[in-house]
Amino acid sequence: MLYKEPAPIKDKENPFESMMSRFNIAAEVLGLDEEVYNVLKSPTRQVIVNIPVTMDDGKVRVFEGYRVIHSTILGPSKGGVRYAPDVFLDEVKALAAWMTWKCAVVDIPYGGAKGGIICDPFSMSAGEMERLTRAYTSSLQDIFGPDRDIPAPDMGTGPREMAWMMDEYSKTKGSTEHAVVTGKPLVLGGSLGRVEATGRGVMVSALAAMDKLGMDPSKSTAAVQGFGNVGAWAAKLMAERGVKILGVSDVSGAYWNDNGIDIEEAIEYKNAHNGRLEGYKGAELMDDAGELLTAKVDVLVPAAVEDVITIHNVDKIQARLIVEGANGPTSYKADNIINEKGIMVVPDILANSGGVTVSYFEWVQNRMGFKWTLDRVNERAERIMNEAFERVYAASQKYNVPMRIAAYIVAIDKVAMTYKYRGGF
Repeated sequence: MLYKEPAPIKDKENPFESMMSRFNIAAEVLGLDEEVYNVLKSPTRQVIVNIPVTMDDGKVRVFEGYRVIHSTILGPSKGGVRYAPDVFLDEVKALAAWMTWKCAVVDIPYGGAKGGIICDPFSMSAGEMERLTRAYTSSLQDIFGPDRDIPAPDMGTGPREMAWMMDEYSKTKGSTEHAVVTGKPLVLGGSLGRVEATGRGVMVSALAAMDKLGMDPSKSTAAVQGFGNVGAWAAKLMAERGVKILGVSDVSGAYWNDNGIDIEEAIEYKNAHNGRLEGYKGAELMDDAGELLTAKVDVLVPAAVEDVITIHNVDKIQARLIVEGANGPTSYKADNIINEKGIMVVPDILANSGGVTVSYFEWVQNRMGFKWTLDRVNERAERIMNEAFERVYAASQKYNVPMRIAAYIVAIDKVAMTYKYRGGF
C-alpha cells in the first residue's frame, strides 16, 4: 500500500551538502585521515537508467531512475527505492550516505544505498506501476543481489512493489531469491514487525532520550508531523507508553486537541479515508499546518520529509526534545540554533534506524529459511536501538558534541576501522 507524506517547505538546502557538512564536523573531531575521508565522502557507484514503459493508453513514456551505492565496506549495500516527482540525484546520494551511517550506528553488517524514480505514483495505475517496477529491476539486475545490493520500500513504494522486484529479479536468476529485497509481504518472506519497525525505533529513541532528560512519559506531551506509516506508528506506540499526543499532521493539514488525540481512532479514520485525516473530528484543524512544528509540547517528532525545520522556523520551536522520524528533517543551518536553545535532538540516522534493523532481520530469516516470532523481532529490535542510543549518548558526552554529531562520529569511526582492517586499497 502506498503512502504519501506532507510536502517539504520551499527554499530547502541541498541534502547532500547538509550531510557532508555534518560529516566534515565529525571527521574533524575524529581526526580522520585523508585516505579514509576521501573514500567515505563520495558514493562508490552512481547508476542512472532510462526506463521505457508502455502506459495504459498505449503510449511509451521514458522514466529516469537512479541507484546510488554509497559504501559496501561493512557488507552488501542496503536502501529503499523512492517513487516521487521531485526525486533528484543529490537527494538519492544523501539518502544513500545516511543509510551507511544508519547501519553503522546500529551495528548491522550493511553498507548504504538508495534508489529512486522520477514519477508520480499516485497518478499511475497498478499496471503502470508494475511495468515500471519490473523494468527498473530488470535494468539493475547486475547491481541488485542478496550479497550485493538489497532494495527496500521508501516513499511511494511498499510491499507490493517489493514483491514485484523480488519476482522480476528471481526470473532473471532462474530461482526464487527472497533475500534480494526486504519489506516484502509476509507470504513472500516478509518479517513480522517490519511495518511498524521504524515507528517503534522512534518510540524507543524518544523514551531513552526522555530518561536522560528526566522527563516522565506519563506527564509529557508530543506533536507528530507526518501521519504516514512512521508517524502513525510512532504516535501510537508513544501514546501506549503514556505520552499525550496533542497534535498530528498530514497532507490535509494539522490537527490539535488540548486533551490529547485518540491515536487509535485517528489511525482507524485515516485507514478508512484513503490514508488521510481530512475531515477528522477528533481534533481541531489548525489554521496553519506549519504551526504544529512550533507548538508548545515536550517532544516534537518530524516524521514526514526533508528540511521542515529550518532557519525560518527554528527560533519558534518550543519542544525540549526532537526525535527525527524522517530522513533529514532538520537543515544543517538550523543545527546551531537548536543547540544554542539547548534542545536535544535524536538524529535521523539513529532515531529512524529501527526500519533497517528489522529489514536486516528479514534478510537473516530469508537466508536461514526460518521465521521469528513477533515478540522475538520486537525484543531484539528494541535491544539494538537502546544499545545504539547509549553508544551515541556516550560519544556525545565524551566529545562534548550534540547527539547528531555524536551519531556521525560513532558511524564514521566504525566504517573507518572496518576499512582499515580490510586493508583499504
